[in-house]
Amino acid sequence: MKSILHKADTRGLADHGWLVSRHTFSFANYYNPERVHFGALRVLNDDRVAPGKGFGTHPHDNMEIISIPLEGDLEHKDSMGNTTVIREGDVQVMSAGTGIFHSEYNKNADKEVKFLQIWVFPDKANVKPRYDQITLQNSRLKNQLFQVLSPNPEDDGVWIHQNAWFHMGNLEKGYTGAYTLHGKGTGVYAFVLDGEVSIEDRHLAPRDGFGVWDTDKITISADSDARLLLMEVPME
Repeated sequence: MKSILHKADTRGLADHGWLVSRHTFSFANYYNPERVHFGALRVLNDDRVAPGKGFGTHPHDNMEIISIPLEGDLEHKDSMGNTTVIREGDVQVMSAGTGIFHSEYNKNADKEVKFLQIWVFPDKANVKPRYDQITLQNSRLKNQLFQVLSPNPEDDGVWIHQNAWFHMGNLEKGYTGAYTLHGKGTGVYAFVLDGEVSIEDRHLAPRDGFGVWDTDKITISADSDARLLLMEVPME
């Protein structure tokens, strides 16, 4: 088993006033040659957007982009004709493929919106752009790791053009369990949203990231009530 630990306070920081973003991996003006990606996981940004502010229309191509709101309401518009609002409990995915334009704004005038912006390298280039989103039921997350993303359109959650699986759980203190990886050549990157957990006896606090590979499974225990995101991706 191999592993890498990224403590929350070691992440890159971009403070634009209206946007405060913490970068687990190199992004924009933050570059760390030892933290460019974890396998196919290219970007993990922890964003806070001021009331009424947001990202103007901008392009993407050949990337699988996942947004997970943690607090507040985020309004999305794109060149495919989608105008939606995503909220805590939603998971949004865009396959940028041959190219899309989109914008994201905090829909609320009185509170921040907090969300994760995640990019995964696709397994094929120049696919037709697509958009999808789901709303999770809290009961599906309680004391279990519920699948929210996979490579299979027929499975639970959204899907992307990559052999990747994301799971989320709202774990009560005292929870113990294991996560089994889907096959050789993948690794799992754990990101603690709230609370404290231990993975393979490594204690993790809020916003810590912990990547593990060259193993069949990992053991997880909740040291307090916690929210956890697991992202399994190919390592090559």
